[in-house]
Amino acid sequence: MALEKSEIAMQMFTRFLNLIATRLLANVSSESFSLLLHPLAHPPLLVRYRAELIISRVRLISALFAALTPLWIIVDFLAFEAPLSITLAGGRLVTTLAFAVLAMSYRGSPHMKDAYRALAIMFIIPTLFFIYSHLLLSNLNGEGGAAVIASGYAFLPFVLVAGLSMFPLTAVEGAVFSMPVLLSSAIVAVIQMNQMNWNTHLGAFWLLMLIAATATLASMSQLAFMTALVRQANHDPLTRCFNRASGEEMFDLQFSIAERNGSPLTAVFADIDNFKSVNDSYGHDAGDRVLITAVDAIRSALRGGDALVRWGGEEFLVILPNTDCPSAVAMLERLRANGLGQRPDGTPVTASYGLSERLADGVKDSRELVEIADQRMYQAKESGRDRWVGC
Repeated sequence: MALEKSEIAMQMFTRFLNLIATRLLANVSSESFSLLLHPLAHPPLLVRYRAELIISRVRLISALFAALTPLWIIVDFLAFEAPLSITLAGGRLVTTLAFAVLAMSYRGSPHMKDAYRALAIMFIIPTLFFIYSHLLLSNLNGEGGAAVIASGYAFLPFVLVAGLSMFPLTAVEGAVFSMPVLLSSAIVAVIQMNQMNWNTHLGAFWLLMLIAATATLASMSQLAFMTALVRQANHDPLTRCFNRASGEEMFDLQFSIAERNGSPLTAVFADIDNFKSVNDSYGHDAGDRVLITAVDAIRSALRGGDALVRWGGEEFLVILPNTDCPSAVAMLERLRANGLGQRPDGTPVTASYGLSERLADGVKDSRELVEIADQRMYQAKESGRDRWVGC
């Protein structure tokens, strides 16, 4: 009978998760779906916005717990006798101090490593207090109010895993951050094995896993919404390239990373040759089609970590991280060989390119790197178009 109930519960749980996943991922493309599974392919702007949001919420929650945790000391003193109440109060004071320090840390950091560290610390603090309090309360034989208060400590893991839903996390991250809470709950179950039967422990642990899975799906939903907002706010609606504002921000970030790592960073400024004549002769719809075709050709020549920015009109900036001059030139030669499509009159679409590289040109900031590439693009125009200058 118990086995049948367990199988029925498993089937209900599976259907529940499938329902949530179906609604969550109904309008999610395969590319976006991979962003929800793991963080390895997240674009730099999404990484930055997500890190800032996670750290902001960690600091807010930590400040809230730093204010609320010591208030429960009054309840402990009313419910338990000394020295148990004093020992619990000491643990709460240490926990409060840890939350207060975390609330004042990592301010304004745009790095995911800091976000991971802050989130991990936020989960570790109450998890350690949960184990500490249960070691103290495991042999309590109180009745009435004391027993009720003591049993309330068992709900802390449920609060922790439910808190995952407040953060935009991937499926892998949700599993990683919920794992310590699940392990601590299992440790406490082993400690209390002589006080509660196995079915009770199994049921509580099953409920904890259910809440953790649901909270992770909620986190993925937040991440999907955030990804859509970032894409909508930072992309040009016609070409689906990054717009200029987001491109400048991304380039600043990539320049900082390259400077910190001592790695090359190449900027390619591209301008479609004689594009105005397409709009004047065939209309703006034809010009839009030429732009879209050219952008698709450029994008097909780029790697996953490269970025294409619509700088304005028919001008584009290609950001090539970890790319030196020879590699950038090889990419351009392949692009020129494959072509950028055709104009309405059947002639090939061409572009003029200007290249600059952080190390080779000895620049100090991203703006200077773009200006050099822009100047060299105009040199390519003046030299006859359909060519590159630089490197």
